[in-house]
Parts: sequence; C-alpha cells; structure tokens
Amino acid sequence: ITQPRMGQRLNLQCQSSNKDSGVFWIHQDKAGTLRFIVFISSLSRTTFVGNMRTSIRFVAGKDSMFYWLVVKSFMPQDEGNYYCLINSNQVLYFSPGRSVFLPVTTTVAPTTPAPTVQNGTTKRDPCLKSPDPETSKKKELDFLCDIFIWVPLTVACFLLLVALTVTIMLCQR
Repeated sequence: ITQPRMGQRLNLQCQSSNKDSGVFWIHQDKAGTLRFIVFISSLSRTTFVGNMRTSIRFVAGKDSMFYWLVVKSFMPQDEGNYYCLINSNQVLYFSPGRSVFLPVTTTVAPTTPAPTVQNGTTKRDPCLKSPDPETSKKKELDFLCDIFIWVPLTVACFLLLVALTVTIMLCQR
C-alpha cells in the first residue's frame, strides 16, 4: 500500500541476498529529515530508537531473506519515504525507497471573476495566480541543493586563492 488511510496498518518489506546481513529501516519525512526507525540483525533481533527492543508505533522482523517493517497505525507524521539499508560484508546497500503518503483530498477551486473592461482596457488581478505547490517545493529543494554545492565550492576556491597568494609571496623572496 503506497497510499494508506489514516490509522491503517502499513506493511513494508525488503529482501536481502545475504542471510548473514543486518537491515536498517530509515524514514525520510516531507521536510527531507532522515530518521532511524529500527535495526534488524541477521538473528532477527530488533533495536529501535533509544536502544529499545520494542516500539509503540512500529513492529519489525525477519522471515528467511525478507526483512519487514509495519507501521501499526499510519498517521500524517509517518508520511514520506521509507528506505531499507542492508549492511553486507561491510558494504551498505540502499533500497530505492518507498514513497508513502495519505490520499490528497481535492476541493473544487473557487471560480475567479472575469477581467473587467473599463475605457477599452483590460485590467487583470495580479493576485489570481498562485504558485504550483509542487513547483515551489522543487525550487526549495533546488535551492538547498545549490547551497550544498556552491558553499563548499566557494570555500574551496577561496582556499585555493589563499594558497596561490602564499605561494607567489614565498617565490618572490
């Protein structure tokens, strides 16, 4: 189920080709924050947040080569992407992730008045257009990606400039 209803049980599973590997389940919320849910050892021992053996909100386990996670009662804070990470021979493998969101309730948009014509000119209300939420979210994510790329690049360029300046000064001596 990728679109559960509020309070519904959500079952996720992940398959490992190595029966001696452990599996982590990670949740990425709508804001992009990653949160550890549980580690399931190859011996089916579960360790939840806070080094706990059980959880109020989740159940997890292992059946043969399948590792599973159950969200007992799906709530809005459970929306997001779920990832299975497999630790096999000191290599960490990431699943592609499973997007899980509550169904979106659609409402009929209010009708907008037609532009008024006065003295042969058409006046339009500039406030009628609202940005598409998906587009604005993408721009926000693009901006965050830009920060993670440009800030280190700027710092690296600055350090190279300092190194070049020091090298020129030492060579002139």
